Amino acid sequence: MALSRRLLPLFLRRGAGAGARAHLSMAAAAAPAASASEEEDEQSVTVKGVRISGRPLYMDMQATTPVDPRVLDAMLPFYLSRYGNPHSRTHLYGWESDAAVEAARARVAALVGADPREIFFTSGATECNNVAVKGVMRFYRDRRRHVVTTQTEHKCVLDSCRYLQQEGFEVTYLPVRGDGLVDLAQLEDAIRPDTGLVSVMAVNNEIGVVQPLEEIGRICKEKGVPFHTDAAQALGKIPIDVNRMGIGLMSLSGHKIYGPKGVGALYLRRRPRIRVEPQMSGGGQERGIRSGTVPTPLVVGFGAACEIAAQEMDYDHRRVSALQQRLLDGIRAQVDEVVINGSMEHRYPGNLNLSFAYVEGESLLMGLKEVAVSSGSACTSASLEPSYVLRALGVEEDMAHTSIRFGIGRFTTEEEVDRAIELTVHQVKKLRDMSPLYEMAKAGIDLKSIEWSQH
Repeated sequence: MALSRRLLPLFLRRGAGAGARAHLSMAAAAAPAASASEEEDEQSVTVKGVRISGRPLYMDMQATTPVDPRVLDAMLPFYLSRYGNPHSRTHLYGWESDAAVEAARARVAALVGADPREIFFTSGATECNNVAVKGVMRFYRDRRRHVVTTQTEHKCVLDSCRYLQQEGFEVTYLPVRGDGLVDLAQLEDAIRPDTGLVSVMAVNNEIGVVQPLEEIGRICKEKGVPFHTDAAQALGKIPIDVNRMGIGLMSLSGHKIYGPKGVGALYLRRRPRIRVEPQMSGGGQERGIRSGTVPTPLVVGFGAACEIAAQEMDYDHRRVSALQQRLLDGIRAQVDEVVINGSMEHRYPGNLNLSFAYVEGESLLMGLKEVAVSSGSACTSASLEPSYVLRALGVEEDMAHTSIRFGIGRFTTEEEVDRAIELTVHQVKKLRDMSPLYEMAKAGIDLKSIEWSQH
């Protein structure tokens, strides 16, 4: 039996306590029965000074996903026995690794309707976004000096655009509508004769909104401008066809699709050809686009994850949609003043971003120690700022501070969703019971009409 098959029970027992662990250990079986307090101590976990009773439920799938055991099965031989450098051309070890890399390249390409020669492996989507945004503009710098993007892009796209501005390029940051979608008329009007790139994220990492990729691609094609999309959150979760959608460049990530961390891929259209200036110097691997030894095990895992996603995307989507509805209905049935951030019609169902009025998001997160979720608020050492994505949607600052992102995925269970509902409802009610603002609102007082004195 493959090693990862033996590890599968551990995936299925993420929330199991000492009893579940004991039968996996001969030493535990031979040990005398522990007292209740000793067993409680064994089950508890302390991280950064916070003590919780066992590992929390994982509902942060937009941050990363667990590796599918079938992906690990595919990777292991390239760690243990088939460990050759894929760029070694003189012996079997290199040949078999090279063949495995090319097979993985074909699997990634097949998932997005691309030619394998249009797929270039990188370290992840952040590197892809840097190569796409900076690489295109630097290559065409003599006649293309303008970029169009949106205010809700991933930070690495926004920072790449700001870096270009320091080099003298101009960038238009388009606002989005209240549902998180870009206004297509505004986008078309923003494109200029010297526009060299339009970059719009496929699925937003914070709010899960799916942008109208096909319509954006059609506008870009009519204007003769390359269209780049950060599809890290979209790959394997929504159907993607680079030709039908008119995509010229696309950033992909392995660890958002139940594959390994540390690997991604850049799709770069061949016809009509789009050129980029490489951002890394070296041995000229990946046809000069991205120098550096290709990590065969990671690439093989990425390819396996794409192959599985192609086979199970429809099933996963139906199952995740049902779990999302179960989570939303369960919370709303017991808690009022719950707002969904972003469009529900144009949304990946595995991302549910909710704001709870009169509850501070960070306090809610601290109370939800048994559920691994994220807040839409960005924390800095000096101050607590609301999410720039939510602020771009027009969400008021107080509500932007109360957001929680629930991430549902392939391995999420109904029991986990029900437990998340129970814990969330309990914590929201607890915090509201301590909130004078909630009490005032329930008494019919218009909080916006109050002039707060400063001391």
